[in-house]
Amino acid sequence: MKTQQIAAVVLATLIGAPAMAAQCDVEIGGNDAMQFDKSSIAVPASCKQFTVKLKHTGKLPKAAMGHNWVLSKTADVQGVAADGIPAGADKAYVKPGDARVIAHTKVIGGGETDSVSFDVAKLKAGESYTYFCSFPGHSGIMKGTLTLAK
Repeated sequence: MKTQQIAAVVLATLIGAPAMAAQCDVEIGGNDAMQFDKSSIAVPASCKQFTVKLKHTGKLPKAAMGHNWVLSKTADVQGVAADGIPAGADKAYVKPGDARVIAHTKVIGGGETDSVSFDVAKLKAGESYTYFCSFPGHSGIMKGTLTLAK
């Protein structure tokens, strides 16, 4: 009888336990020293959508030290950044319709936040992805890696 009681308790515990949900969002900060506070982000493959919340932790206005968060394949970063500069601040320094851009936020200044969500199905296992700030002059140092995690 004890074995049946133990089995019943274990079963009840398993049924009643909340499922461990993947964390399908992240917050990342950008500061007045042109640095993100994370050098890498792992996106769980089990997520359908992934949301990035960008927070400008500095004090400078966006005209002087604006930041955004742009995601592309690593091989495309230089081209996306170069093509984004002529698009200007009102287009977040991202060329309109650029198919190389997986996701991006708007450009924000000190104390501001913005978020972007993207379809995780756009990511492929084993592909190299980089997130960066496309504000002119920032992409060379203000970047990190994004991976699709199992």
